[in-house]
Order: sequence, then structure tokens, then C-alpha cells
Amino acid sequence: MALSRRLFVAAVAASSTSFALAAHATPAAAAPGAPPVEPYYRIPISPLDTPEELVAKASRVRPTERQIAWQRLEKTAFLHFGVNTFTGLEWGTGDEDPDVFQPVGLDTDQWARALRDGGFKLAILTVKHHDGFVLYPSRYTRHSVVSSSWQDGRGDVLRSFADSMRRHGIKVGVYISPADENQYLHGVYANGSARAAHTVPTLTEGDDRAGQELRSFEFQATDYGAHMLNQLYEVLTEYGPVDEVWFDGAQGRIPPDKVERYDWDSWYELIRTLAPDASIAVSGPDVRWVGNEGGLARENEWSVIPVKEKDYGRTDYALHYEAPDQGSREALVEAQPEAQYLQWWPAECDVSIRPGWFYHADQQPKSVEQLTDIWFRSVGRNSVLLLNIPPDQQGRLPEADVTVLREFRERIERELPKDLARGARASGDGHRPGRAVDGDPDTAWSAPAPSKGTLTVDLGRERAIDRIRLAEDIRQGQQVETAAVEARTADGWEQIAEVGTIGAGRTLVLATPVTARQWRLRVLGSRKAARIAEFGLYRSQV
Repeated sequence: MALSRRLFVAAVAASSTSFALAAHATPAAAAPGAPPVEPYYRIPISPLDTPEELVAKASRVRPTERQIAWQRLEKTAFLHFGVNTFTGLEWGTGDEDPDVFQPVGLDTDQWARALRDGGFKLAILTVKHHDGFVLYPSRYTRHSVVSSSWQDGRGDVLRSFADSMRRHGIKVGVYISPADENQYLHGVYANGSARAAHTVPTLTEGDDRAGQELRSFEFQATDYGAHMLNQLYEVLTEYGPVDEVWFDGAQGRIPPDKVERYDWDSWYELIRTLAPDASIAVSGPDVRWVGNEGGLARENEWSVIPVKEKDYGRTDYALHYEAPDQGSREALVEAQPEAQYLQWWPAECDVSIRPGWFYHADQQPKSVEQLTDIWFRSVGRNSVLLLNIPPDQQGRLPEADVTVLREFRERIERELPKDLARGARASGDGHRPGRAVDGDPDTAWSAPAPSKGTLTVDLGRERAIDRIRLAEDIRQGQQVETAAVEARTADGWEQIAEVGTIGAGRTLVLATPVTARQWRLRVLGSRKAARIAEFGLYRSQV
């Protein structure tokens, strides 16, 4: 499958080199007996840390502003489009005839309308897949739209995509494959070149930018690393604001012994400079792959997890990417021999609406029921859903998929139609209980102390409830380890549900509605005092 690249099959030798970009610099580890390190998105740990010290450090990890903005997107779109759309392959070869690319009915406004109506807030285009074919007229390769007779070689899918998305209020993301089969065939990728200083942008013969006052940089990179830097420069300076840059780690069809050690440090620094608001996923420091391509998060998904750094600054898992537990107390201890840091690295759950990632005429989209189940097991579990919808050979989203997207949004709206706790009378220990029901994600009820705290909501009259939505104020980290939701029935307080993690959002589905006037959330265990930004109660209309 196209996205099994997240498996990092492009295995490379580990490197102790790390980039020193200020946006990612980490504070020095505290000496024994010294005051605890300050809250930060990444905190160093030591093999000498006790289990209690590991938990204390985890409680101090905080997301960056860009990570908070990304997490609030909840549902984003992927658009796999390129030569594979026309060859029927999932992974291309790098030597395709560019003239096979003929999206004669390209309508990126139709894409944008469908995504807007489907409730998506950001869309990521495969600007370059593993085959190396580029969807804009790059100065650094001919394996692109310029070598297709489509629009007489003057087509620019990226330009059309970016303009359409912004017109319809959707943020723009770009996927640029680190692996490039075409550049491998041309002796650039994995050619054994050493890292050396390169000026970016590197002007080409007849470059239309010659004579302009360009913002330029000098980076350490291999020959191919410089090629990627130049293409990143084009995309990030000529197509407007970009809110997500999406990398992976697979090699496509390049032989596994032909290893290109990617210049992550230089790539990251260029992105941070040219697109400071962009999240860098999945081979990046801001967002991690959840570990499967089914769109499913773990039952208890932590955003604070143990990591290590390798390959010129790439953030990597300390535990296996498929580990069933990435951030509990037990996981922190298990990872300690490998881990260098505890980091805010939230999960992205990717899945395609069809069996393939690229369009195939003989495939059909998932049902609304299937997508709804995926939503509850991704967005409802402290993760962001990345749903792929592949354009067809005409350059349009298939009408069957468009219909499903709209109905999917409508279904989620019926699942969570109105928060019956919004503005209700709230009480409890700690501070400002009303802030958990005011609808503002930036305000929260503060529990009095770790491992305890009770928040009670009075709905004014008995109401039937079958959906519960909880959220922490993640600006203060992810703290809750276990909590219970209870309802006051004729028999007294009755436990309705128990959860582990909450994080940015946890949605619970009750098998049958429970009717009660008073509801409460009891924090049973947390790393520091819990801060609950949302205690929502719903009656679905499904």
C-alpha cells in the first residue's frame, strides 16, 4: 500500500547528530537534586530517572501552539493524485512517461467544495510521491507536469489546489516524498555523496528568478538533500501559506541497500523558517503516525511519549511504532533504556476512503457506518483523523465519494447534535467548575489535586444521554490517567463509564441511553491536577 511508508522501511544507520534549530532546542537535563526542568514540548530524561521522576517530567510536557492548532482540526483530508492515478499502480517506478498524466477535467474547486461540505479543515496534496513525478513545474526535474501534453506542459496542479482550498476556507498541506525513484534513476538519490554546504535556492540554467533579491540560505546536505531543499523552497515560497508538511520514511521501489541518509535537520530548519506555522508530520517533530493504516487509535492514546533522536535530528519512537501502549507509566519505564526525551508527539490516524490510496475504477468508498466507527476510534481517542480521498482520472473526486463525505459529516452531527451540559449549573471541588461547560476550549475546571477531583453537572431536569465528550486543557499537558462518569439515578450515583486517557478529546458511546438530571466526572488518577475543558453530554439522533 502507498502509505506503508510509515513503517520507515528506509532503514538507515543511527546518528547522534542533532539539529540545533532554536524552535526544537531542548533544555539541559537537570542534575540530581536540582529543581525540575521547566515545562516544554520536549524534556530530556536519563537512565537514572526513577519511575516517579519520569512521570513528573511527563506531567510537565506541553504542546506548542502549532500542535494545539493542529489537534483542533480533528479531521483532515489526504489527496493522492499523480501518475499512479493513470497507471493503476500504488507505488510508481520513476521512469513513467509523464505524458500519461492527463487530468483533462481537473476541477480543484470541486475538491474544495466536497471537502468543505464534508467538514474538513485542512487538505494535504501528494505534490510528489515515491515515483518522483511532481505536480507543479519544478525547476529541478523534468519528471513533472511540464513534460505532459496536458495543458501544453503549462499545468500546475499545486497552484490550482492551493488556490481552491483557500477560496473555500481550507488550510493547505503538502506531501513531498523523501524517496524519489526518478532521482535514483538519474544518479542523484543515494549516490554516496557526502554532506556539504549548499546554497538554497540553487539557481538553474535560465532560472526565471535570476536577478531577483531572493532570500537564500546555506545548508549542509547531500546531493539529493539539496535537491529536496530546492523543491521545498519552491513550494514554500511560491504557493502561499502552508499549514502542514508531510514526510514519510519509505523507499518505494528503490533497492533497500541503496540508502540515502536524509538531511532532516536542514529540511526542518528551512520549513521552520519559511513556514513557521506548519506542522511537520509524520517523519517530523510535531505529529506522529499512529502505527496502522486503518485510522484507529489506541484505546488509551497518549500525546506525551518517550522518543529518541536519530538520522540528523529525526524524532523516532523509543518503543515500537505498533506498541499497544506508548505513554503510560509502564511504557515510560519500558522505553527508558532507548529513550532520550519525553515529547509532545500526538497521533495522526490515516486511512483511505477506498481500499487503495490512489484511484482505481473498480473500487468503492467505505460506508458512512464504517467512517463513523473510524471517527469514534480516532478523533474520539485523542487523535486527528487523516482521511484519503483520491481524485479520479478526470481530476475530480468521484461522486460516490463526495456523497459519502457529506453524509459522514451529517452523521457525526447527528451523533453529537447538541451539548445538553452547555451552560448548565456546575459544581465541584477545585476551581471554576463552570468552565468545563462553557464551550470554550481555552478555559477549564481545575481539579484540586492529582488523583482526585469531582465535577458535577445539573441539567435542570432528567435528560436521556448516550454520548459523552471529555477534553483536557492540553495547554497544561495531558494529565488524566483514569476517570469515571457517573449519573444519579433512583438508586443513587451509578457509574456509567470509566476511561483511561482523555487528552485533547475523548468521546464515549453508551450502549443504551441513561436518563438522569445530575451527572458527574470523577478523576480517579492523574499525573498533576487535572484541568477539564469539556464535560459534554449528548443524546444522539441516530
